[in-house]
Amino acid sequence: MSIAQSILPEFDHETANTRKVLERVPEAHVAWKPHAKSYSLGDLALHLANLPVWVPITLKESELDIDPSGSGPPRRVWESRAALLKTFDENVAAARGLIAETSDEEMMKPWTFKKAGKIQFTQPRVVVLRSFVMSHSIHHRGQLTVYLRLKDVPLPFLYGPTADEGN
Repeated sequence: MSIAQSILPEFDHETANTRKVLERVPEAHVAWKPHAKSYSLGDLALHLANLPVWVPITLKESELDIDPSGSGPPRRVWESRAALLKTFDENVAAARGLIAETSDEEMMKPWTFKKAGKIQFTQPRVVVLRSFVMSHSIHHRGQLTVYLRLKDVPLPFLYGPTADEGN
């Protein structure tokens, strides 16, 4: 079994769970933040919807500098839940296709993450894909479920029943 074949079932499961959470983002509360230092609900959802674009960056490039100018990455602007889901679906489809076609040799090549020219880490692409892309997404999805709970939005079944969806 190839590396890609071993990753795709996990990728499919996790992106399906992420979509379930994104479907519940309440448009009336996208500007809400649980703390002054936190992302707004809408910004966190946008970040989560755009994380799959890191798959082509990871598998087609040898490095990424997220802040080459020192000014920070560009911020996306909330439009609607429908636009959020469309973006997510398009990003997931493109990412999945690229994972499926990537050879084991390419998966094992080193990839470097930089911020303003300073190396943060270098890892094999497969490690970056699993940790920096997929686990990163799971982390932010967890944050988003807390935001939704705080806004009394019922949570979907992800790894088991929730208090909202029962058995």
